[in-house]
Amino acid sequence: MQLRNIAIIAHVDHGKTTLVDELLKQSGIYRENQATVERAMDSNDLERERGITILAKATSVEWRGTRINIVDTPGHADFGGEVERILSMVDGVVLLVDAAEGPMPQTKFVTSKALALGLRPIVVLNKVDKHDAEPDRALDEVFDLFAGLDADEHQLDFPVLYASGRSGWADEELDGPRKNLDALFDLVIRHVPEPRQVTAKDEPFSMLATTLGGDAFLGRILTGRVESGTLKTGQSIKALSRDGKEIERFRATKILAFRGLSQQPIDVAEAGDIVSIAGMAKATVADTLCDTAVSEAIPAQPIDPPTITVTFGINTSPLAGRDGSKVQSRVIRDRLLKEAESNVAIKVSETPGGEAFEVAGRGELQMGVLIENMRREGFELSVSRPQVIFREIDGVQHEPIEEVTIDVDEEYSGVVVEKLATRKGDLAEMRTGAGGKTRIVAHVPSRGLIGYHGEFLTDTRGTGVLNRVFHEWAPFKGNIPGRRAGVLISMENGNAVAYAIFNLEDRGHFFVTTGEQVYQGMILGEHSRENDLEVNPLKGKKLTNVRASGTDEAVRLTPPRKLSLEEAIAYIDTDELVEVTPNHIRLRKRHLDPHERKRVAKQLAS
Repeated sequence: MQLRNIAIIAHVDHGKTTLVDELLKQSGIYRENQATVERAMDSNDLERERGITILAKATSVEWRGTRINIVDTPGHADFGGEVERILSMVDGVVLLVDAAEGPMPQTKFVTSKALALGLRPIVVLNKVDKHDAEPDRALDEVFDLFAGLDADEHQLDFPVLYASGRSGWADEELDGPRKNLDALFDLVIRHVPEPRQVTAKDEPFSMLATTLGGDAFLGRILTGRVESGTLKTGQSIKALSRDGKEIERFRATKILAFRGLSQQPIDVAEAGDIVSIAGMAKATVADTLCDTAVSEAIPAQPIDPPTITVTFGINTSPLAGRDGSKVQSRVIRDRLLKEAESNVAIKVSETPGGEAFEVAGRGELQMGVLIENMRREGFELSVSRPQVIFREIDGVQHEPIEEVTIDVDEEYSGVVVEKLATRKGDLAEMRTGAGGKTRIVAHVPSRGLIGYHGEFLTDTRGTGVLNRVFHEWAPFKGNIPGRRAGVLISMENGNAVAYAIFNLEDRGHFFVTTGEQVYQGMILGEHSRENDLEVNPLKGKKLTNVRASGTDEAVRLTPPRKLSLEEAIAYIDTDELVEVTPNHIRLRKRHLDPHERKRVAKQLAS
């Protein structure tokens, strides 16, 4: 059977996972009466809740005698590490572009990676049935993008299909029959080359591990594309590190191949196929699994470095240990190291005291997903505000700059440009785009964007769309003003009282409501002024034996402002922490005792 390996790449929300759904249905992997779910590839709970792809996943379909391995990749820049690894094990890519939005920041990022590997993309202009679709303009922009990324003449001569992934059709002409995805299947078989590894079947077995998984029965599982030779179940092989040093020798206890949405055991893995292997104890991502006679490791793709760091520590609040079962620093350390092993875009290091751990990654969303997964597993954590990683280049301190692409209604463009300017952003482009929206492209320091997304949604009344991707390292751009408002801090331990909150409402917006447990040093809300204010949320009403009409009317409280995990992490200042437990997200001061806070503030001031 012939073989094709492809990845589907695109900007977030351009329809990758939905298109894969239709490819699976039309290839006949489902029985006629089989129940199916929308976005079948997004199997992780967080992916289904948020409607985004976080982990790259493979599937396999058969079409007219050819097996097509399809890899669905994430669209968010924060999960770019997944995309970079996956592209090294495919022979072609299907680049999806929204016919209304055109190429976006992440389109540029993933396309540059694909072109650098010499892949020849198939361009699919998706959602051409939308009312504001402009496929001709989008196609011109794609060509300009390819030219700007130094594509060679073969890559510039890309085939184009017009499609609607949700409706399940793709055609070579815009006014085609719009019946099915046959044109896409046929084009993949014609345009994507057969894996070059197929000709290396007689050579010793070798495979580069690109993703790491786990199974309760099989243990560690490494997935990748077989570069050469064949592997039989039970065969003895070894693992080599990037520099060619032997890590371990083991037996391949199980070989799993992708067949539809499931993985099935096979007896023999052949060159060119994407398979998962079990049996190893130490080997990990970017290692080479090979025959015992092989001595050279397969070169692994370099991964873009992390740009932000967040400190994870044990929960030291008075309410620690009430929700979670995993509270020790040793358990937190093991979990973070396990994450860094499978996620090449994350780096973990211990702080000098050993009680906390610095986790470096690509962005707030990536960190938010990691923390959310950990709290669902029963962890309790205290998390710091994200800090940008600086680099010294030629003796000058450099910081990461991101390219921000914003689509807003014209009436909000002024306030957006003003806010970007205060964050040391440089305006690169501003024009009226599809649907009468204004498109703003700016280059902004990463530290200026921490916590900006929530403010941006408020400024644009929830109608704006902001996308960002790493652009370059540039010399330090100077100080950027932080959060302007102070916070309301509890001075007591206990349960918040409605009467107390009601009388404090003119001091600011509250994050807590009546009956919630609070403690000294916990942040209750945002102060209406720039300074921090200590308040007593437990102060009840003085009772007398005199009754008058209206005295005992129930107080009416303004609903509290509940921050999501990402909002909380971005909201806090450098002297504050987010307390994360399976059931609660609380904000607190780093030092709970007011005298300790004043002493530390004096030391920093001097």
